Amino acid sequence: MDNRDMMRRYGIVALVVVILLVIFGIGNQHAYFMTRVDQQEVGVRFRGGRIVEVVGPGVYNDVALYADLKKVSSEAVHFSVEDPEVITSDRQRIGLKVSGDVFRPGVANAEQLRQLWPLYQGLFLSDEALRARVNDLALQSMKVCVGDRTFNDNVIGTARDEVRICIDEAIDALVSDIGLSVKNVTVPNIILSAEVQASLDAITKSRLDTELAQQDAIKARQQAAADQAREEGEVRVQLARQQEEVRQKTTLSELERAQLVAQLTVIEQQKANDLLSAEKDLEINEVRAEAALPAARASLAQELILAQLYAANPDYAYLQALITNASALSATDKIIFTQEGTSPTIVVPGPGIVPTVNVAGAGEAAAPEVVEPVAP
Repeated sequence: MDNRDMMRRYGIVALVVVILLVIFGIGNQHAYFMTRVDQQEVGVRFRGGRIVEVVGPGVYNDVALYADLKKVSSEAVHFSVEDPEVITSDRQRIGLKVSGDVFRPGVANAEQLRQLWPLYQGLFLSDEALRARVNDLALQSMKVCVGDRTFNDNVIGTARDEVRICIDEAIDALVSDIGLSVKNVTVPNIILSAEVQASLDAITKSRLDTELAQQDAIKARQQAAADQAREEGEVRVQLARQQEEVRQKTTLSELERAQLVAQLTVIEQQKANDLLSAEKDLEINEVRAEAALPAARASLAQELILAQLYAANPDYAYLQALITNASALSATDKIIFTQEGTSPTIVVPGPGIVPTVNVAGAGEAAAPEVVEPVAP
């Protein structure tokens, strides 16, 4: 193959490539095939430079004059902006940082997307352009919300949340005109200059010192009240104890008095009973004595008669005495006759003893008599 043939072939190949490029360029402007719209995207279909449809996720094909499909992300675009110096209504300088998420219109807002596309398609297609626009709007909202409040209303306590709500509402009102929405707005940090921080620390310290002094005063008053209450309580307890002791003593005295009254009543009743019993016994004894007197007189009548008889007749009385003595002796009795005015000495016999009776004369002392044993 000579050089002429090779040149011809290369020329044909180059012509084919040029024709394909022309066809591809022309076809790329008038058709698209197997173009996919993802879950987090919204598709905007064009024909002849005009929006014909806003579609959701899927795969799309089209062949038409200047047919095109542009994809708009429905994901959140995060923004964060910081302003180191914002003036409050009382002319204090503070720094502020605000962050949040901005969202583009979706399929549900297809008509709004159609209307706003000619003006804001750059914001719909570029995250950086959208972020830059929202940062500017956030800075403006920060200055408005902070400038309407005093330093304390922007910095202290729940005031930060009120500032956040204000900035959120302000930004959302500004971006709604361009079909956007803002969510999750936060104020993560409020920046204070060194001078402001020092002043704030001094104010805080002074407030804390004042509050501490007030707390100390309150504590002292409460302690004094507690001491007074404790002392009053002790006095009340002591008084109650004394009153209880008096009450118990009074009750005991009443019980003792009642007991003494009862005992006195019993004693008086007993005495009355004893007196009545004694009177009754006396009456009974008198009655018995009166009743016994005739019986005694009756039982003594015979003896009285005998006594009178004996007194009137002594010899008869002597005779009765002899008869009585004689009747008192038995056959085994022994009689010892002694002189008048003497008494016999009687020795009871035993082994080697001979009974002896020695009678001394009248008016003479009886000499002791020794009785010697007799040998058997």
